[in-house]
Amino acid sequence: MGTVIKIIGVIIVSIAIVFLVKPQVMRRLMVFFKKGNRIYLAGLIRLALAVVFLLGARECDITWVIVVFGILFLISGLLVFMLGPAKTGRMLDWYQKRSLILSRFLAAIILGVGAIIIYSA
Repeated sequence: MGTVIKIIGVIIVSIAIVFLVKPQVMRRLMVFFKKGNRIYLAGLIRLALAVVFLLGARECDITWVIVVFGILFLISGLLVFMLGPAKTGRMLDWYQKRSLILSRFLAAIILGVGAIIIYSA
C-alpha cells in the first residue's frame, strides 16, 4: 500500500507540473467538472484517495503525514457531496476568474503536497 501512495504522490506531482506550465488546463478541467453532476466524480475520487491513505498509512515512513492527508481528502470529498453541484460550481467560477499567477501559485502548492506525500510514503 505504501507503493500505491507513492505512485499517487507521483501522479499529483505530474499533474501539478502540467498545471504550473499550462494553468489553462486546470481551468478547462474545472469547466468539465462543473457540467451536470460531474462534480460528484471528483468527490468520489477524493473519498477513494482518503480510503487508500488511511488504510495504507501504517506502512509509510511518516505515518502521521499520510493520515493527515487522508483526513483532508475525506473532509474534502464529503464537502463536495454536502455542498452539491450548485455551491461547488460557484466556488469554481470564483477561482476561474482569478489571475493565472494565482493558478500557478496553487499549482506550486500542489507540487509541494505531492512531494511531501512521496517523501512520507
